[in-house]
This record gives sequence, structure tokens and C-alpha cells, in this order.
Amino acid sequence: MTIARALEDSLAAITGAGAVRTTPVHGGDINEAWRAELTDGRTVFVKTNTSPPAGMFAAEAHGLRWLAAPGVVRVPGVIGHDEHALVLEWLEPGAQGRDTAAELGRDLAALHRAGAPCFGLDAPSFIATLPQDNTPSATWAELWFERRLRPMVERAIALGRGPARWRTAVDELAARAGVLAPDEPPARLHGDLWSGNVMCSGGRPALVDPAVYGGPREVDLAMLALFGGLDDRTLAAYDEAYPLEPMWDERVPLWQLYPLLVHVVLFGGSYVTSVERAFVACL
Repeated sequence: MTIARALEDSLAAITGAGAVRTTPVHGGDINEAWRAELTDGRTVFVKTNTSPPAGMFAAEAHGLRWLAAPGVVRVPGVIGHDEHALVLEWLEPGAQGRDTAAELGRDLAALHRAGAPCFGLDAPSFIATLPQDNTPSATWAELWFERRLRPMVERAIALGRGPARWRTAVDELAARAGVLAPDEPPARLHGDLWSGNVMCSGGRPALVDPAVYGGPREVDLAMLALFGGLDDRTLAAYDEAYPLEPMWDERVPLWQLYPLLVHVVLFGGSYVTSVERAFVACL
């Protein structure tokens, strides 16, 4: 089946309408993305994948609803999904307003304060195409070392993209968990909050492509900082609304280890050196 035919079939099944026009939307590495104008007058955003991991789009739909539930951040509304497509509300991209960066900080602070029932989640989620182990954990350390870093290190080693000594590095970090990070309650995390997953529509920030779970709130800020997307105005507004613990910036490498390991598993290359540097910074 062609991509075009699969897109038409999924749109009809999910929305009950046909497509007048579909236009590719560029920017993603994992899925095909489309702007679709429907016969009933709606315009929607559609993600498609002809061979996604089972449950990937269902997990993303659940994640968007979970982020939206407290009513403090803007995410595209979920229209529906099947195994090969996810249909969302279309948010028209636009330029940032004068207060957009600060509003993102306030929104994230409110989202994190909304909290989560546990470290982890009672539902699956994915980061890119990789499943995350969301088994509820008693502490942030159990989540971070046993459900995040260790499984991704094992994937990297199995692929021949990471050295066996990374296992020892995780062990050494886990042994120091009590002094590595503050004991805070689990925050409601986006989970994959690099700058490409923050968009602006109508002058307001909106979050897309989540990898949700309950975890340390500094994770989202560290992810924003990973590729240069943490604006000083965002950080200042966040800290005013929900003051950060002392030396939070010194813990950034600890939280960046996980997304860097994900990049090693998916892409290899220079990300191996980035992981090595992060381990050194943590140890």
C-alpha cells in the first residue's frame, strides 16, 4: 500500500471525512507528517508511519491528554488514532511574541507543580521509536538508573555503539544517588522537551511529541538546554514561579545522559563522545 493510500484510509477511519488536500510538513526524523484539509471543513495535523512499533501512536495520544489534563499547558487536541496514524488539532505555526519565552517557563512550572502519582507512569510511552519502561518506581533514583539509563546503556552496548564500561559508570552514579539530586516529588514531565518539540501558535507556546512520565522536574529543563533551546527568559520565569533547588545547573549532565544515550541507540556517531563527556561531568 502506498503512503498516500494509507493516509487516506487512516483519515477516513479516524475522522469520518475525506481529504481535499494533503501537504507534507517537514521537520521530523521518525514519521511522515501532513497538513490535511478535510471535506467537512476541518484542517488537521496527521502523523503516519507504515511500520511503527505497536502502540506508539496510542501512547502519544495518551501522553498529550495527560499533559493537557491539568489545564496549564497548550498541546494539540487529539482527534483520534489507529496503528498507523495519529490525527491532531492543527495549530498554525507563527512567530514568537514578546512574552512567549517567559510564558513557556510559567507553563512548565505549572505543569511540573501539577505533579504525577508516581515516578514512572501507569501507561506506556515512547521516546522516538524506543519504548520507555514506565514501571512505577518508589524513588527518582530507581526510575532514573533502573528504568532509564541502564536499559539504554544495554541497548547501546548490544548494538556495538557503546563500551561495556558504561555499565560500571551507571553503577557508580547509582551508588551516589543520595547526594546527586534533591528529594522532590514526581513532576508531570513532557519527557522529550528539546526545542524542536516546542512550537509557537498565535504567539503562545505549545508542546508536541511528548514522551511522558512522572520524574524529576529538572529533566525537562535539562532537555531544553541540550541543544541550546533554554532561553534565559524561560528559565527566569520558571524559577520565579517554581524556584529551582540550589546547584540545579550542576545536575544538568545527569539528566542529559538519557536523551544522549537515546541518540546513541538511534544514530550512533558523535553522540558516543557526548555520552562519555556527560558521564565524566557526573562522576
